Amino acid sequence: MENKNPIYVTKPFMPPFDEFVEGLNRIWNTKILTNNGPIHNELKEQLKKYLNVDNLELFVNGHQALEIALSALNLHGEVITTPFSFASTTHAIVRSGLTPIFADIHFSDYNLDETLIESLITMKTSAILPVHVYGNPCNVDAIARIAQKYNLKIIYDAAHAFGVEINGKGIGAYGDISMFSFHATKVFNTFEGGALTFPDQDLKHALSLYKNFGISGPDDILLPGTNAKMNEIQALMGEINLKYVEDEIAKRKLAVNKYRARLGDLEGICLMPNLDPSLKSNYAYFPILIDETKYGLTRDSLSDLLARNNIFVRKYFYPLITNYACYKDTARTKLPIAEYVATRILTLPLWGDISDDDIDRICLIIEHKN
Repeated sequence: MENKNPIYVTKPFMPPFDEFVEGLNRIWNTKILTNNGPIHNELKEQLKKYLNVDNLELFVNGHQALEIALSALNLHGEVITTPFSFASTTHAIVRSGLTPIFADIHFSDYNLDETLIESLITMKTSAILPVHVYGNPCNVDAIARIAQKYNLKIIYDAAHAFGVEINGKGIGAYGDISMFSFHATKVFNTFEGGALTFPDQDLKHALSLYKNFGISGPDDILLPGTNAKMNEIQALMGEINLKYVEDEIAKRKLAVNKYRARLGDLEGICLMPNLDPSLKSNYAYFPILIDETKYGLTRDSLSDLLARNNIFVRKYFYPLITNYACYKDTARTKLPIAEYVATRILTLPLWGDISDDDIDRICLIIEHKN
């Protein structure tokens, strides 16, 4: 196939340039750049409404937010989590002085297998940290029952799940804290950024302290915090992007449906199951799983073939976290499903304005393997 313009795995959504530049006038007029500026506070209220949550705090990025969530809950010992995630999830646990305990995942949605959690609970366990992989919700009800039974905290890594709902309830309303990422590659971005949502209003004070050096007043520092505040430039980007996010999600849905129509019956290509009607998706990613015995090519061979045709996919998540040099041999149990998926998964290019021609070009190569 002719080598055409490159197609990358994602493109960040950018609002109209003139609209962003016009918004900068507000910042120049107030000369407030950070520390809970007016745009920051407006965005916080808008996001609470959009995400359908009671409480929300903004942060400079999602990783800092996740570390602060773990600190604010005063955890100790061990945290049960998934090995099939971005490094940030486990790094946050370890950097908080906690020990990650890895459970295997479901083959159906690649989320933490909640049926394995109880077997990993010990006297040292203080929390469960699942990930809504690709924006697909975990079994939140079952995880809540386990946490209640053993008096454990639940922190959800919802980095992929902005705007996702279960029966009209925002995904950020589950667990003790949920972390959202507003990184440039996400469905909703503030260049970089993140948020924590939480039902217990008493957490607000601790989260605010941790993200601002522990400062409680002009002469008081109550705890060893960090600097994780979202600034006004980030907040402005978020405030404008929020006006367009539903359109972006609707466009992504169309693109996903086109992929599904082309690849759904292709032997050796496994797609995520169709969504439960009770779920509102954000269509954040389009993963495919390669069964090389039926498809005829391995995942890596297909990835290389696409790259030779100027199409750049992502092995996401690969390698498995427990295969990183810094976490090798940390798993206490076998992780056969996670190992299988990590070596066969690809996420295909997806963003709101991806063209039909680009999807056709990608699918033709996958269909014909040349």
